[in-house]
Amino acid sequence: MDQTQNLRFLVVGGGPAGHAAATTAVADGADVTLVEDQIIGGAAHLHDCVPSKAMVASAARLANLRAAGNVGIDGEGSGAVDILELDRHVARVTQRLAKGFTDLIESQGVRIIRGRGRFVGPNKAEAETEDGVVPIEFDKALVSTGSRPWVPEWADLDYERLITTREAYSLPALPEHMIVVGSGVTGVEMVHIFSSLGSKVTLLVSRHHVLPHRDTEVAMVLEDDFIDRGVTLLKGSRANGANRDGDGVVVTTEDGRIVRGSHCLLAVGSVPNTQNIGLEDIGIEMNRGYVEIDEFQRTSVPHIYAAGDIAGKMPLSSVASQQGRIVAKQVLGRRVEPLDYGKVAQAIFTRPEIASVGLEEVDAAAEGRKVRITKVPMAANPKALIVGDPRGFVKVISDPATRIVLGGTVVGRHAAELIAPIALAVTARLKVDVLFDSMMVHPSLSESVSEAAE
Repeated sequence: MDQTQNLRFLVVGGGPAGHAAATTAVADGADVTLVEDQIIGGAAHLHDCVPSKAMVASAARLANLRAAGNVGIDGEGSGAVDILELDRHVARVTQRLAKGFTDLIESQGVRIIRGRGRFVGPNKAEAETEDGVVPIEFDKALVSTGSRPWVPEWADLDYERLITTREAYSLPALPEHMIVVGSGVTGVEMVHIFSSLGSKVTLLVSRHHVLPHRDTEVAMVLEDDFIDRGVTLLKGSRANGANRDGDGVVVTTEDGRIVRGSHCLLAVGSVPNTQNIGLEDIGIEMNRGYVEIDEFQRTSVPHIYAAGDIAGKMPLSSVASQQGRIVAKQVLGRRVEPLDYGKVAQAIFTRPEIASVGLEEVDAAAEGRKVRITKVPMAANPKALIVGDPRGFVKVISDPATRIVLGGTVVGRHAAELIAPIALAVTARLKVDVLFDSMMVHPSLSESVSEAAE
């Protein structure tokens, strides 16, 4: 205990990984210093997960108003969009979260330094603050500085009409015609948001379908929704130019297409924030800007760890938080198990929502694995019919010999919640019998999970 209490633990970056590591370590008596130059909560709460989901929630309310006539409610003329008030709402949510996180970790005894951290020696760092440079000495450290949107060389961003996701939450007016480049998770969520709010949207899809790394069946449900709401899908179109053109933008593609709109949003990936913070100077090995780590988050310098987006594993807040806890426990001398990335549940917040965990059908086919796949359409679920949204399905993947649940996919309303029992089954290696024997509420969407198991 004395060793733990005297341990000086430095955390550079206050996102999900840094926040989780700091609170876990300080609870057991470590002397914890956290350096962050923006808000506590990191990009996940300032720029990515929370702002986008706040916009999704507002868009969902608008969609419900517009669809009220389908369930006997006269919603005619309702649902005008005040984009400035929506922007203020998003800002209020992020500010409240940041204050809550800051108050929590300060109350637990974490020392917070507002500034940009940089390593200057194996056990020395400094924070560049408004009041000057603050020297820091540490015994062990975690680097969790996150990532930022990647901007390709062919894109001439002005951050007004040619933007990344980070400018999408503070637009002065609703875009008349938003061109979205990138059809991965972030891209399709942006398409969902702006098409729901009333913008005309064109999506450039560089491959055969959106969400190229997911099951085709999943992608088709989402594409059908986009088409129903008037989104233009340009498939097989890889952008190679994006420029301002007066009061609009023009995007060109490798196959010779020219697309004009009022705005263009790039959602083509991210890059880690590892530049100019002294990592390579102290011998930490890197790979294309990402920090090389082992299964326990250790870098090539044994007493320095890395977690979150800069570690190059799965760029999810839940993963980053768990990585941070694993680091803190090791720093405190506890026994830990490496994180099993094959059991991470993840979701896409479109309408319908998409969630998955464990083995997916596309992966099973690629690996030539013998699995049993059972699927129940949401159209057969009473609650889905009651709420007027029967799109999607629940799919459960199991081992035909042992009946152990290997994975699952949910497409439909509240999929992010419905994936929970399947995620528990995957993590605990439960048999499909457990999902079926768990008597779900009737009527409820969760009944489809039980029926897929049956």
